[in-house]
Amino acid sequence: MSLTGAIDEYMGPLLAGNRTACREFVMGKLDSVDGSVSLYEGLLWPAMERVEKLFRGDRINTAAEHMATRINRAIADQLQRALPKSDSIGKRIVIACADGEPEELGAQMCSDLFESRGWEVYFLGGGVPNDEILSLIGQLRPDILLIFGTQPGGVPGVRKLIDMIREIGVNPTMNIMVSGGVFNRADGLWKEVNADLMAKSAHTAIPIAEASKAKIPLPPTAGVPKKRRRRRRPRVAAAAIDS
Repeated sequence: MSLTGAIDEYMGPLLAGNRTACREFVMGKLDSVDGSVSLYEGLLWPAMERVEKLFRGDRINTAAEHMATRINRAIADQLQRALPKSDSIGKRIVIACADGEPEELGAQMCSDLFESRGWEVYFLGGGVPNDEILSLIGQLRPDILLIFGTQPGGVPGVRKLIDMIREIGVNPTMNIMVSGGVFNRADGLWKEVNADLMAKSAHTAIPIAEASKAKIPLPPTAGVPKKRRRRRRPRVAAAAIDS
């Protein structure tokens, strides 16, 4: 069942902040679509993107954006319980995001869907210092680090984090994926921050992550002189010099 028309119908009560109407509408669709995954990908995610676009275009105010985002997050919490549970696939992902409620919502939905697919998920949310992310990566050694929902002002911080991870080599086989936010709007920006993978949504992030292979650690940088070992003098020669 297509949810295109349902999105238009859902946006009215969502932007009005009508929690009850939104909850009843979504739960009423649960039996008529192919499970809660379809509602995540076909209703909540596009609704979240529409709210973000309307807010960036000054077509709704902060109050409407906050109410809509929190309603979507509350409904995502309810739908998460109905998501299918796949067997473990033996892969681990750490998910971080920008420090904002809309970004937290998108990252949370990514976390829920990855977990449903059998990934071992560690969801950090926003506002975690880079050194703590680095430390956690060293402890957990995940297959993927996903950074979601970066805003324009946060791009230098993302680049700094990625450079730090690369330079220290705390988990050299890990792939770094960026998704959402400014990376969805600026073509090629993900390459400029030195990420390995880019996905526009959770729907595309999962197959990209599952198809990715562990990075091959880079060899030492060419041209860097090796430290010369000090040669030991033969004992006889040393004795002759001393005498």
